[in-house]
Amino acid sequence: MSRVLSDAPAHRSVAATPVRTANRTASFVLHASVLAALMAASSAPTPLYPLYQEHRGLSALAITLVFSAYALALLLALLTTGALSDHLGRRPVLVGALVVVAAAMVLLASADDAGSLIAARVLQGVATGTATSAAGAALLDLEHPRRPGRSALTNSIAPVAGMAAGVLAATLVRFAPAPTVTVYLLLAALFVVQAIAVAFTAETASRRPGALRSLHPKLRVPLTVRRALSAVGAGVVAVWALGGFSSSLGPALVRLVAPDAPQAARGMVFFALSAAAALTVWTLRRAAPLATAIGGCLAVLPAASLTLSGLHGPGLPAIYGGAVLAGIAFGAVSQGALRMILASLDARDRAATLAAYYVLSYLAMSLPAVVAGAATQRYGLGTTAHAYGIAAALLAATALAALAAARRGPSHDHLR
Repeated sequence: MSRVLSDAPAHRSVAATPVRTANRTASFVLHASVLAALMAASSAPTPLYPLYQEHRGLSALAITLVFSAYALALLLALLTTGALSDHLGRRPVLVGALVVVAAAMVLLASADDAGSLIAARVLQGVATGTATSAAGAALLDLEHPRRPGRSALTNSIAPVAGMAAGVLAATLVRFAPAPTVTVYLLLAALFVVQAIAVAFTAETASRRPGALRSLHPKLRVPLTVRRALSAVGAGVVAVWALGGFSSSLGPALVRLVAPDAPQAARGMVFFALSAAAALTVWTLRRAAPLATAIGGCLAVLPAASLTLSGLHGPGLPAIYGGAVLAGIAFGAVSQGALRMILASLDARDRAATLAAYYVLSYLAMSLPAVVAGAATQRYGLGTTAHAYGIAAALLAATALAALAAARRGPSHDHLR
């Protein structure tokens, strides 16, 4: 990951328009819906991968390349445009990014081979990376003084709820005419509506100089955030890697253990994971973040074990049970990590810090999935799944050791 840079000096800024209390809730809901819609669009192709494989001849490696092209483009955007809204304001960055992601949806609707799918997903990744940190930072800007923690909770639950909704919508649309067209056109229309709505909201961030300089690839993370990331980083990598496996190779795993299962069942593995993650975030919203992260890491081992057992007899129940447990781990670690990271964050570092968190997350989601796709071609999906599960369990064990040290260390009292 890029070298972590210290805080930049303060600049004179142009003040944001104050957000009236009456409009705060509406703006908050709008920005939460933007974050959820972006993640819904990211997961919508998952149930459609079997269609691409069967009707367009895409291999498992091609599917992981399509999936990872999106994630890697998103990473590049986070590294370059992740802090842009800290300088230009949330509104112009979000409006521009939403228009671009709507165009990406139109391109996905017309894609008919691996090359065009990858090109459309790259454009989507760039726009989503730009919009994600801006929307998440806007939620922090709109934090209600009487409801502390609402922004951190929403930043945790909106992405996983959105991913679950995207999978479910794409699965249902499979039964409509032209399923690989309909879902993307619906999403394109949604993004256009959201762009128009955001254009009429009040700006929540003060503008300040340095926008061009902020485009240089870097991560700026405050000292307190670095401590939190060092404690929980391996756990974040473990759960996002499990999410990447379920999203890209989950349908192929279902096909391996249950060749006669209906096509709709193949894409629902990732729905089980993301829906369980969303429910876990909500259930644990008042739990201590450090304990939540520890519990999530502990859930990784049984999640991996149950999933792998599906290859040795139990079949689909074990695959789906493992996905639910992985979702519980995902929700617990993600929620605990974000609350630890955002606990003492200055307003001027919001977008940049969220960008750093998502860089780590999407690296963990994309790179292992690419390696797994290539390994599947050479060693088979069963062998690859076993190696993947063992690696995730080792990462979770590493995170547990770091979190245990954080619990004992007096310098980490703010993480508890």
